[in-house]
Amino acid sequence: MALTIISLIKQVPLPSEMRMGEDGLMDRTKAKSIINIDCQFGLEAGLQLKKQHPESRLIVCSMGPGSFDASLRTAISMGYDEAYLLSDRKLGGSDTYATGLAISTMLKHLGFTKDSKEPFIILAGRQTSDGDTAHVPSQVAESIGIPQATFVESVKADGNGNVIAKRIIEGGYQMMKLPMPCVISLTPTGIPPRKPSLSGAIKARTLNITTFGIDDIGLGTEKIGISGSPTIVAKVINIVSERPPITMSAGHNEATLVDSMIANFTKGGNVLEKKEKVTKADTDRPDFPDKDFRDGARGIITWAEITNGKISRPSLELLTPARNLANQLGNDTKVLTLIIGKDIQPLAQTLIEHGSDEVILVENDKLEEYLVLPFASIFEQVIKARKPEIALFAATTSGRELAPRIGMKTDSGVTADCTGLEIGEYIDKKEKVIYTPILESRRPTYGESKLATILGFVCPQISTARAGTFEVPVRVEGKKGIVSNFKPVLHDKDFVVEIMKTVRGEGGLQNLFEADIIISGGRGTTNDSLGLIKALAEALNSQGINTEWACSRPVVDEGVAEYARQVGQTGKTIRPKVYIAVGISGAIQHIAGMKESEKIIAIDHNPKAHIFHNVDFGIVGEYQDILPELIERVKAGFTFGIEPKKK
Repeated sequence: MALTIISLIKQVPLPSEMRMGEDGLMDRTKAKSIINIDCQFGLEAGLQLKKQHPESRLIVCSMGPGSFDASLRTAISMGYDEAYLLSDRKLGGSDTYATGLAISTMLKHLGFTKDSKEPFIILAGRQTSDGDTAHVPSQVAESIGIPQATFVESVKADGNGNVIAKRIIEGGYQMMKLPMPCVISLTPTGIPPRKPSLSGAIKARTLNITTFGIDDIGLGTEKIGISGSPTIVAKVINIVSERPPITMSAGHNEATLVDSMIANFTKGGNVLEKKEKVTKADTDRPDFPDKDFRDGARGIITWAEITNGKISRPSLELLTPARNLANQLGNDTKVLTLIIGKDIQPLAQTLIEHGSDEVILVENDKLEEYLVLPFASIFEQVIKARKPEIALFAATTSGRELAPRIGMKTDSGVTADCTGLEIGEYIDKKEKVIYTPILESRRPTYGESKLATILGFVCPQISTARAGTFEVPVRVEGKKGIVSNFKPVLHDKDFVVEIMKTVRGEGGLQNLFEADIIISGGRGTTNDSLGLIKALAEALNSQGINTEWACSRPVVDEGVAEYARQVGQTGKTIRPKVYIAVGISGAIQHIAGMKESEKIIAIDHNPKAHIFHNVDFGIVGEYQDILPELIERVKAGFTFGIEPKKK
C-alpha cells in the first residue's frame, strides 16, 4: 500500500504590513502574504519522506480565501501532486478550535480517517507567525482521533507502518515511534525548504486545485466562524517599548568603550519618566444585565509537569496567576492542581505550599514520562468530574500540545502563550448583556508587535502561560491542603506511541530562570562556538555571581547550542538583573524573551542593529575585541553592581 503524505499549510501576512482597523482588530486585507515559515519546513519534510518512499502520494491542503491558491501552487511547484483548498465566507473569523475542526472535517471527507486502510501522515508547521499558537496540529489530531508528535525536528517512515520522530523537549529531545495514521508538526530547525523547480512551476500553472465549501464536506455552521468559535479576539493594541533611550558607550578603542559602558552602567543610564495609567470611567459601562455563562463550573485547575522527577519551574509559576484569579473571583474559589506520573505523592505538599488548595494525584507506572494521549484523556476525565471554570498550563513544548488537544475534547478552545491573565467582563452590544466574570487572556501576537486580549465562552476557559513571565509564588512551609487520588479509565489505544529514548540534561534550563546575569550569544558569535560568551559567564561565576549563558534562535538552528538555552518568543522568557546580548540583531521574537530583564546591555558591530532600540546600554564593536576587555574588568572585580554570594 502506497503511503500518502499530507502537508497542511497556511498563507500568512507579513507582520510589518499589518494594520490595525478602527474596531481595534487587525486588518490583513492589504498586507503581502507568504507561506508560513514553519509550514515551509513541513513541506520539505514531506518531500524528504517522498525521497525515502518514492511511491508516496503528496497532497497539500489549506483553509482560507481564494488568494491562498498562490501558496498551494508554490507547494505544487516544489514537488507536491495534489492540492485542496477549503474556502467559505462562513469560516471567516474562526479561532484555532474552529480551524482544526474544519480542516479535519475536510480530511475525513477526502477519506483520511483513523480507520483508513491505507497509511497516511499529516505534516504541519509547528505554529504560524500571525498567531503563534501551535494549536491546529493537536486539534486536527484529536478531531480525527489519531496520535501526534509536535515540535519535531526530523521524521522518517520505518517501512513497518510507523513514523520515527525526533521531538524537542525542554533540556533535550525524545525519539518517538508513532503508528500511522498520525500528525507531525515540524519546527524550523530541520532541512531548509527547497526552491520550486522549473518543471514544477510549469505543472503548477495548469494543475486544477480542488476547492471545497463547508456544504461540500458536510460541515455545519454551529462551531465555525466568529459566532461558532469558543474564543474571540476582544481587542488588539500596539506594544510600545517602555525602556528609556539607550546610553551608548564612547571611545576610540575596545578598552575605552568598555570603560565608558562601565561608567554609564554605574551611573544608572537614562531614566524613563513614569506616566499615570488612564482608565475609563465607570459611566462608560452600559446598563445591561450581567450574564454568567459558566453553567455551574467553578474553580481553577493547573497542570504540574514533572521533569527529571521534579515539578518544573513553569508549573510552579502557574500558581501565581491561578491564585490571583481565584482571589479576583472570590466566593472561596479553589485552586486545584493535577499531577500525573510515577511515585509523585511526595510532590503534592510542594504544590500546596506554593498555593494549591488541592492536589489531584494520578499515579501509574506507565505514566512516568509525559505522553499526550493518556494525559489528555486523564485531564478530560478530571474536568468532567470536577467542572473547573479555568484550566491553566505552562507554555512548554508539552503544555502547548496538551492544552489544545484537551480544548478539542471539551469544545472550549485555548488561548496560547499568555503574558497576562485577569478576571474581567465582556460587553456584548448585540445581545445587550455583560458576560461576567470572564477570563481575559492577554498574549503577544503578530511577531510580538501587538497585544491581543482573548476571551473564551465555554468552560473550562483554557490558557497556556509563557514560561518565565510570572514569578514562582513564595513558599509557605507547612501550609495545609487536600491531597486526593483520581483513578482514570485508560485503554491500550492511549499507549500506542512509544518513547524510544529520552535525552534530557539540565541544559541551563532551571538556572536561566534564577541567574542574576545572563550572557546571550547570537548568530554573530558562532565563529568560536560561543567560546567568549561562556568565558564571560565563567568569569562572573568565579566572582560569586550567579551567571548563565544563553543564545538566540539562529544559534540553535545552526546546531551550536541546544533548544533549552534559547531565549525568545519560541524559547524562554527570562528576567535576570542584567542581560547581555552579544551579536544579536534584535528580532522582535528575541526581544519578547529578554524584555523583562532589569538592565540590558547590547554589543554589536552594526550601529544600526535593531537591538539598540530595546536596551539600556550599548557598545558598537566586534565582540572578539570587546568581550576579552570586559572579562578582564570582571576578573578585576566589576560585577555589574551585584553582590557576590557569600561562600
